[in-house]
Amino acid sequence: MMLLALAIAGSSAFAQRKTEIVEAPTTVVKEDGMVLKRKVAIGRFSNETQYAKGVFYDKENDPMGKQALDILSAKLAASGKFLLLERSDLATLLEECQKGEKTASTIGADYMIIGSITEFGRKNVGKEGVFTSQKTQVVEAAVAIRLVDVSTGLIIYSDEAKGSAELTTKTTLGVGGQAGYDATLSDKAISEAIGQLVENIINKCTNSLWKTYFLSYDADAVLIAGGASQGIKAGMVFNIMTEGKKVKNPQTGVMITLPGKNVGTVKVLTTGGDTPETEYSFVEVSSSETIDANNMSKFFIEQVK
Repeated sequence: MMLLALAIAGSSAFAQRKTEIVEAPTTVVKEDGMVLKRKVAIGRFSNETQYAKGVFYDKENDPMGKQALDILSAKLAASGKFLLLERSDLATLLEECQKGEKTASTIGADYMIIGSITEFGRKNVGKEGVFTSQKTQVVEAAVAIRLVDVSTGLIIYSDEAKGSAELTTKTTLGVGGQAGYDATLSDKAISEAIGQLVENIINKCTNSLWKTYFLSYDADAVLIAGGASQGIKAGMVFNIMTEGKKVKNPQTGVMITLPGKNVGTVKVLTTGGDTPETEYSFVEVSSSETIDANNMSKFFIEQVK
């Protein structure tokens, strides 16, 4: 009778056995109205830990660093708030462009992200009972991010986050699964750490007002830079601002641009262009000041607060 009871218990435990994986949370960013996309480049993402650095380690082709860069790129792209610019493989792209006898047209970023994996480790945790045993694989990772304003070189956001992932297997009376090394736990731990930083990156990049410039100003048409890929649509209204005076802060050595003057508005009529770098918008102007077509650099177009 006792053997029968133990057999039933073992069978029940086996039926209920499951593999548990801690998934990285999905970052959800709420969109309020139209999104004017910023141009963002990921400068580098390096592995600063000692993990997987053997005799033949190649710093330029570190798999963990490239993995983290791809995860960050995917999360930023999924937010729908950025025009992502390629930097890590830019040399390869330019080389291919030259082979095809084409002219490369690269554009500058508003912000650059620099990141690194600062901690990474694995451990096994086990529990042994009279009739049951449990084994848990745990992976922990820490990621550091710096967000740099390209126009000034100033770091506007810097932070570090940690993520973890685990896989648990259980056996009862020797009946159950035995999980081997699971390489996907590394992906999940790094992804979780990066996911905690993405929303802050988005908030910092969108804190400042989006702006652009006049491309053409004459009797036939008035054009500004930027189009559909940056979230511009017909009917949108932007302020026309004059460039403020630039002064040097003797305390920090940083050039400071003082606030300009609002001299009118532009209303988008239609957009055109095939790629982000060639896009433009036709606008109509309502201005209290004459726009000098020979000195358009004096003015810029800014998102309405």
